Amino acid sequence: MTEAPATVIVIDDDPEIRSAVDSLLRSVGFAVSLLDSVGDFLKTGRPNGPACLVLDVRLPGQSGLDFQLELSRENIQLPIVFITGHGDIPMSVRAMKGGAVEFLTKPFRDQDLLDAVHLGLERDRVWLESEKALATVRARFESLTPREREVMALVVTGRLNKQIAADLGVSEITVKVHRSQVMQKMGTRSLPELARMADKLNLAQGNAQTHS
Repeated sequence: MTEAPATVIVIDDDPEIRSAVDSLLRSVGFAVSLLDSVGDFLKTGRPNGPACLVLDVRLPGQSGLDFQLELSRENIQLPIVFITGHGDIPMSVRAMKGGAVEFLTKPFRDQDLLDAVHLGLERDRVWLESEKALATVRARFESLTPREREVMALVVTGRLNKQIAADLGVSEITVKVHRSQVMQKMGTRSLPELARMADKLNLAQGNAQTHS
C-alpha cells in the first residue's frame, strides 16, 4: 500500500504571498493547498497523508497563534511553519513553545522555508507511522477477551503464572492457556515486546478489562 502524497497547506490572506509561496513549493515538487483563512481549513480538515502547515501569524478572524493553540487543545497533530511580516520575539517564543517547526519573518529566504517544510513533513511522517502502529496494537488488544486482558495486565508486571492464578482465583493451567492466547493474538512471542505494547496502550493493572 503506497503512502498518501505529502501536502503543504498554506494559509495566508495576502494573494501575492500565497502565489509566491505556491510557486516556490511547487517548483520543488510539493503538492500545495492554498487557503486564505483558518475557516477554510476547518471546512476541509487535515489531509490523510503527511502534511505541513505554512501559516501566517496575522489573519482575519482567528490569528495563526490562536489557531495553533486550538489545534493543540483538539489534539490535532499538524507541524506548523509560521510566516509573518510583523513578527516580534514574544510572538516567536510563543510559536516555538507551542511546537512550531520554524518562525520566519517576511521577507524570508526561499531555502529557509523549504528546509522548514521538509522538516515539518518528516515530523508528520514519523507521527503518522507511530499512529498506524498504535492502531494495530489497539485492534489486537480489542480482540482479547476480558479475562485475557486481565492476564496481559498482570503478565507485563512480571508476575509468575502461579501468582496470576492466585490473583484471579483460577488454576495455573488456565493462566497458561490465557497467556498463550494473549501472545498469539497480540502477535508476539516476547514478554519485553508485550510490555512495550502495554505501555503504548497505557495499560495498567486493574483497568485492563475496560481499556480499549
